[in-house]
Amino acid sequence: MIDRGLFRSAGFRFGAIYALLLAISATALAVFLWWATAGLLDRQTEAAINADAQGLAERWTDGGLPALVVTIEDRLAQNIDDDAIYLLADSNMKRVAGNLASWPPSVSEAGSWYELPVARAGMKSLANVQCYNLAGGFHLLIGRDVQVRAQLRKMLTDALLWAVVVVFLMATVGALVIRNLFRRTLANVSATATAIAGGDFAQRVRLSGRGDEFDQVAEVINDMLDRIGRLMDGVRQVSNAIAHDLRTPITRARTRLEDAAIHAETPDDLRAAIERATVDLDGIVAVFQALLRIAEIEAGSRRSSFARVDLAPLLAEVADLYGAVAEDRGIMLEFQAPETVPAYGDKAMIQQAIANLVDNAVKFSPEGGVVRLSADVSSMIFVAVGDQGPGIALDEREKATDRFYRGESARSTPGSGLGLSLVLAVARLHGGELRLEDNRPGLRAVLAFPLPEDEENLGLRPKPRQGPAVPGNPV
Repeated sequence: MIDRGLFRSAGFRFGAIYALLLAISATALAVFLWWATAGLLDRQTEAAINADAQGLAERWTDGGLPALVVTIEDRLAQNIDDDAIYLLADSNMKRVAGNLASWPPSVSEAGSWYELPVARAGMKSLANVQCYNLAGGFHLLIGRDVQVRAQLRKMLTDALLWAVVVVFLMATVGALVIRNLFRRTLANVSATATAIAGGDFAQRVRLSGRGDEFDQVAEVINDMLDRIGRLMDGVRQVSNAIAHDLRTPITRARTRLEDAAIHAETPDDLRAAIERATVDLDGIVAVFQALLRIAEIEAGSRRSSFARVDLAPLLAEVADLYGAVAEDRGIMLEFQAPETVPAYGDKAMIQQAIANLVDNAVKFSPEGGVVRLSADVSSMIFVAVGDQGPGIALDEREKATDRFYRGESARSTPGSGLGLSLVLAVARLHGGELRLEDNRPGLRAVLAFPLPEDEENLGLRPKPRQGPAVPGNPV
């Protein structure tokens, strides 16, 4: 019983296409060889007969019947290959000259080609002939003996037919081999996908080591699986971090409300407890808003608000906003930037990212420290924020941009651990990057953005629309 699934499989289709193309190519080659050999022999025979007919016609025109008879006899005498056939007959089809005993009954129409058996010198043979009608009721038959050529043509035809049969068999075998190879390769991918679907995320597609297209596909799939694994680890970490970071303020708010419900003696006491609980809940809402903002930025939906923007006034606004905060904490905020810093992007998001970096720098700088906000335009746009705080250890810098990650030096500092995550998301959305460097002492965070003329090459230019320019709250 035929397996219907076989015909629906991609391996069968590829094998069938291979077999079909091979068979068509072999058949075309066989037809060409036949045309170039057996066909050539036929064309040469017809060309020789036509040349004979033209020459004899000229002799008939010049000398009449006697000249034509003499010419026929001369040509028969000079025919070394003994393959020429001539027959001149009168109006009653009686032989006048030539090497055939009688007029073939099947030859009746002038100008047509005939391949028929003939007898010459008592021997049977095969001839290719053509009939011509002459004036006075005479008939002329001109031909060539093609017995040997017919045998050669038959041998060649049989050989080519057998070659086509052999090619068809080889094509079938090759199709089966290709199908099995294709099936084995896909079975490797299918087994890996099945294992992944079953929860075994450690499985990867095996590489053959040949470096072919299948290995390239396998490498892409493995890279994708590694990326998925990292994302799932990140989701688990974020879930754990959310549960850990939100449990404390939620518990604290609940405890305060319960304590107020039991012990509050006056409306003022109850109102104060509610206000403290509201502050805790506002912090939780801020965390979720930050998460949603990061997700929105990473999804790329904010590119619709991209436009040309000058970062110089934006940087000055951030410096003025945090200058007073830094002064209250005994910290000096230095600002340096060119008169114009042309960029292309979402002004509000860029301002939010820079504000986050400056907020972190002020937050972690010691009293009497210096925070430097600077910008430079060269091959890219560089915005740097340096502080003199505890910094981030080299082995922690890669994790510092993870959501909710807080290093040892930041455990006692207020915050949700989402600030650098948002900055990194903004940088990537704009085709840039975030680098964390050693400021000796402290940390130096560098935001790098492409120049406006490079944005189009990065595919970051939607239809321009001016977005809002209000700095957001740092997270």
